[in-house]
Amino acid sequence: MQRIAESELIINSRGAVYHLNVRPDELASTVITVGDPDRVKEVSKHFDKVEHTLQHREFITHTGYIGKKRISVVSTGIGPDNIDIVLNELDALVNIDFDSRTIKPQLAPLHIIRLGTSGSLQADIPVDAFVVSTHGLGIDNLLHFYRHDNNEEEKQLVHAFVTHTQVQDSLSYPYISSAGSQLLKHFVQGYHHGITITCPGFYGPQGRVLRLGLSNPTFVDRLTQFQFGQHRITNFEMETSAIYGLGKMMGHQCLSISAIVANRVKKEFSKDGGLAVENLIKKSLEIIAGM
Repeated sequence: MQRIAESELIINSRGAVYHLNVRPDELASTVITVGDPDRVKEVSKHFDKVEHTLQHREFITHTGYIGKKRISVVSTGIGPDNIDIVLNELDALVNIDFDSRTIKPQLAPLHIIRLGTSGSLQADIPVDAFVVSTHGLGIDNLLHFYRHDNNEEEKQLVHAFVTHTQVQDSLSYPYISSAGSQLLKHFVQGYHHGITITCPGFYGPQGRVLRLGLSNPTFVDRLTQFQFGQHRITNFEMETSAIYGLGKMMGHQCLSISAIVANRVKKEFSKDGGLAVENLIKKSLEIIAGM
């Protein structure tokens, strides 16, 4: 087995992976990711016991238990570029032997669940509602740096999306990946389901106009109008497609769940986004703990 060089996988002086500052024994097989570092403690306060509290830069990790269920909560920061760091390092922690610097012969799948915030692209999905992403469709370019394949339905979805939006004229060619089926089936009642668009920014890429004009001013409307069979675009944010794409290639089960804090069709914003996130955490943790 080929050895992975020190420059490619950086392990710090305490035997932890570089950016996350987590050792293999400090990570649970069920991982909740949150964008905001301050949200880690808002999740772990519901744990019965916290074993490990770790931090490096914006990456904070708490590992503990709800009953007998061991769970890690990891902050990712914002954007697909940060997800590239987090997903690769989470995978390294379970599937690379840090002593020999070789890939383990028996690979271990993680359950990775994002709990975040998002903007609704449908009038009937109100602020403070919860959305589970059946697919993550990326209009950034992260997955183009990796070899990846799509099933037939995913190929058809991307083709229909490109035909409808004409984004190939101004953006990187979109990519798509599906939610982990083992996780998706647990999150049905009380959750909307649909395609989540992952954007590489918060303002122009999500159609917001402050002082700068947009190259594609009708893009958000086209997202709202998109329909392919039973599929529609429900929301957009900045991490889901990267989590789904990388996770799928690595053999992990991934799911993204969002509290809707803005409805871009109705131009509304949640009156208490913090409460919406807290309600999402409590509802989802109850399901995760019982899985």
